Amino acid sequence: MMNIKRKSILTAFVVLISTFCTTSVVSQDINSRGKLFIIGGGSRPSSMVDRIIKESGLDKGGYGIVLPMSSAEPDSAVYYAKGQFTKLGVDNIYGLQFSKDEKLTQTKLDSIRDAKLIYISGGDQNRFMEVVEGTDIEKAIHEAYQNGSLVGGTSAGAAVMSKLMITGNELKHPEYSSTFRNLETENIETKTGLGLITNVIIDQHFVKRSRYNRLLTAIIDFPELIGIGIDESTAILVKGNTIEIVGESQVVVLKNPKQSSKTYNDKLGAKGIIIDIYLPGEIFTLN
Repeated sequence: MMNIKRKSILTAFVVLISTFCTTSVVSQDINSRGKLFIIGGGSRPSSMVDRIIKESGLDKGGYGIVLPMSSAEPDSAVYYAKGQFTKLGVDNIYGLQFSKDEKLTQTKLDSIRDAKLIYISGGDQNRFMEVVEGTDIEKAIHEAYQNGSLVGGTSAGAAVMSKLMITGNELKHPEYSSTFRNLETENIETKTGLGLITNVIIDQHFVKRSRYNRLLTAIIDFPELIGIGIDESTAILVKGNTIEIVGESQVVVLKNPKQSSKTYNDKLGAKGIIIDIYLPGEIFTLN
């Protein structure tokens, strides 16, 4: 009788643990259904576009949309983005343009939510966020991502992926330069991005334009974030906490685990900065 009772209790415990584990796994799957394909700008080799097609499932059906609001010439941005997919036999890509303070229709918002691929063009990340921040467009992008869509972007379209977004502007040196010339306090300008990935800050054209000073400044000013610098013709494919390098060049990852920050006059200093340089095909995990 005692053995039967023990067996019943053990069975109930196993069932309870199994239920808990199943629930946890399902919850995790819901939170990480979608994928991000974040491109550092420059040319996009056919192999990269083919990977986007396969990861999004466009080779099996559905459609993709191009959001060109970063570009000063949105029609051209859509044309060139679509062209790369068309060359690989995928014609189900459509441009979807929005303007600031536009009265949004359910049809256009549903076109975002139901797309298997949402692709954000290059240009100016500030221009893009001025249109979508705090709107139902932004909500629709998040809903699509949570429901399993692939959200991709290049250059400015890469910068908008993180919650804290590098604008590209220097506060102390308003004349444009492709890279920061100094490591200075109160110099980097950031704004709010889409927040599809929250524990990192993205920089693009990274190796080609030597943007090390910019990303170093970012991780000293915001040490809780991981800096990811993506070179041209290169992308990171994000699935949950796992990141794969895709393309032709490197991805540089900067961390400030000791949250170190020192200043001398207006110059920045830090100790214990970690730098990792990843090559195509390599995989790492965000901690």
